[in-house]
Amino acid sequence: MSWMRGITCQVRAWRAARARWRADMAEFKVAQKEARRKGEWPENPGPPPTGFSLLPWLLMGLGSFSNLLQGKTPNPWIGGLGLLAFNSLYIYVVFRSFVKEKRTAVSTLVALGLMGAVTCGLALGYGGSWLYFFPLLGLATGAVVRGPRLGQVGLALTALSAAVSVYRAGWDALNVAYGTFLSTMVTAAILSLSEAVRELRAAREELARRAVAEERMRFSRDLHDLLGHTLSVIVVKSEAARRLAPRDMEAALGQITDIEAVGRQALTEIREAVTGYREGSLATELDRARSALSAADIDPLVRRSGPPLTPQNEALLGWVVREAVTNVVRHSGATHCEITFDGVLDRVRLTVADDGPGDGGAAATGPAEGIGGTGLKGLTERLAAAGGSLRAGPSPRGGFTVTAELPVEQADLPPSETSEMATAPATAPREP
Repeated sequence: MSWMRGITCQVRAWRAARARWRADMAEFKVAQKEARRKGEWPENPGPPPTGFSLLPWLLMGLGSFSNLLQGKTPNPWIGGLGLLAFNSLYIYVVFRSFVKEKRTAVSTLVALGLMGAVTCGLALGYGGSWLYFFPLLGLATGAVVRGPRLGQVGLALTALSAAVSVYRAGWDALNVAYGTFLSTMVTAAILSLSEAVRELRAAREELARRAVAEERMRFSRDLHDLLGHTLSVIVVKSEAARRLAPRDMEAALGQITDIEAVGRQALTEIREAVTGYREGSLATELDRARSALSAADIDPLVRRSGPPLTPQNEALLGWVVREAVTNVVRHSGATHCEITFDGVLDRVRLTVADDGPGDGGAAATGPAEGIGGTGLKGLTERLAAAGGSLRAGPSPRGGFTVTAELPVEQADLPPSETSEMATAPATAPREP
């Protein structure tokens, strides 16, 4: 009785599929009415087609069924069993043809082959209205075979139906072959086009979701880098102003002026980050780094040489300087920080090294790629997307080192000159 349970499960599955299709169709009709009410074109193409869309074509077999009832068919039991077998195989094949994994399965192809054998047997044995099973076979074949072999299979099936029809009913039955060819090709074309439209729509929706996710990631990274650096500079300069106020009010006012300038610049950069138009400048970030390090009583040393960079690479390296210097100011406890920028063969390299103990100075095992906090991990992803790399970790000589590398993409600018600059004492920092 296992075959009875199998049939029962299949019937239940068809009922569930029918219920889902009706629910999707009702939702589609509501969306269509709403779009027409607003004067828009509905974007939803409706529920995907199922095997139910090909079931009405079984009505083409009513002529054969009528012959059985009227007793015009010899050996009616054989004809009835053949009709039942054909209809069962047709339903099985067309329902599986709308699922990609099942459409190419061996069981589906075997069922299609059996369906062809039953069609040929009934057509050769009875002729007449039984020949119209060939167009139905063409519908099932077109639903299953959608690919480069469709033309060969369609022509072979057309030739077979033409040979059987001419043998049973003469040359007047060639219209059966024509109907078989049309049903095969048109069914395959319509279903393939419908599937392609739905795949393109799904791909468009996926691209839109990815674009939203990437924009959220970009904004979160920009906001983290902007606010982390800016707040660190404000805290450091506020501490410097507090220390200087009792003995040197003019220097304290200078630090407060720097805090105001940093705050105004941060507002501008946040607005630019929101709109996605912020382009960093490496020279500007180096100036800000010197000012922040000096305010934190860290002696900065900046060396820059090599070719000019494109705005995109300048922006990336500017983010590296900002994040690395923020970490030096907040976590390192260093007294000296060296920022070096130079060109090495076809790549440019930026190194930010300090001499502080930090959080892991004792375990100096050398820089590792992609380690660090949220800021450094985000920068690692940005540089990797541009073909570069970022390494960060304790230095063998003590302290912490951040090294960024990018491919050289030279801008149309005059070559930059090598410069070595040291800042003034923390009591007279440069404007950020």
